[in-house]
Amino acid sequence: MNHGNVSPEIAKGLKVLRSRIAKAEIPSSKLDETLNIATWNIREFGKKARSEAAIHYIAEILGQFDLISIAELRDNLNDLGRVLDVLGPFWRVIYSDALRDSGGNNERVGFIYDKRAVAFSGFAATANPPREKVGNLYLPKFDWWREPFMASFSAGSFDFVLLAAHAQWGTPAGRLVELQSLAEWIDLKRKEKTSEDKDLIIVGDFNIETPEELAALTGKGLQMPAALEGKSFGTHEPRPEQALRPDPALPRVSAEFLEPGGGRRLLFRGPERLVPGRGKSRVYLPDVRSSSAVDADQHRHRGHEAGRDHPGGKVIRPPPPS
Repeated sequence: MNHGNVSPEIAKGLKVLRSRIAKAEIPSSKLDETLNIATWNIREFGKKARSEAAIHYIAEILGQFDLISIAELRDNLNDLGRVLDVLGPFWRVIYSDALRDSGGNNERVGFIYDKRAVAFSGFAATANPPREKVGNLYLPKFDWWREPFMASFSAGSFDFVLLAAHAQWGTPAGRLVELQSLAEWIDLKRKEKTSEDKDLIIVGDFNIETPEELAALTGKGLQMPAALEGKSFGTHEPRPEQALRPDPALPRVSAEFLEPGGGRRLLFRGPERLVPGRGKSRVYLPDVRSSSAVDADQHRHRGHEAGRDHPGGKVIRPPPPS
């Protein structure tokens, strides 16, 4: 992390933020053994230049994790570049093209990652819906306002594909159809004999408001981590930013989502809420462990050279920009 020479006001704000992060007590990641993944809708990130304080606060929060999916990353990437400058030379980014219409909202999806902990393994693409031939045309069967974006990563011996989706707000009926089609696409992908990887983690801002919408997303076997079940966060019921995975009963799954404590597991810990700036953004922050993970209660920080302390299972609010 390279905050450099900042104003006394920003320095004071970072001190407060770090205190709140420390109190949150998220277990820290451990190189080659655990991996902390987050998904964050940073509201309209890039539409309007953030204040210097907000850039530092956002970077400080992102720096607590190894791999972060960013929703509402806009076409203008200047603020993303500013954040990466603060994060430092070990950080990399992969992002989709911007959708330049009112449905796409000039948005991208981005994956920011620390190359010391996780490596991009070569595959990145938007999700291609199945097509059907109509006359001389091949038309998509699914109509998404914003196509999900995915990329392949490896951390130690754990290879996986991370897929991020941002469902339309639009209308409840339109959102329900999108969630159903996303579930169907994931089910089709899972059954492919030549898919990039059989370990698929689904994250994003699903804008879920009703049990019916949640059922639409999980109707093809996706399951929410047990730690999230029955919880309510933010203004939506259930929580819109979540992480899911295919049904653990399916033979392709080699790890489990379990609560903290106990060894060798894939663990989603959370949810939490981080609110940079004026507190209008929401984030679900899971802590993901590979199948080779050690006990969540025994693992420790990867080393002083990383200079990172991870926040944990509480609400963390940065001080407002001065």
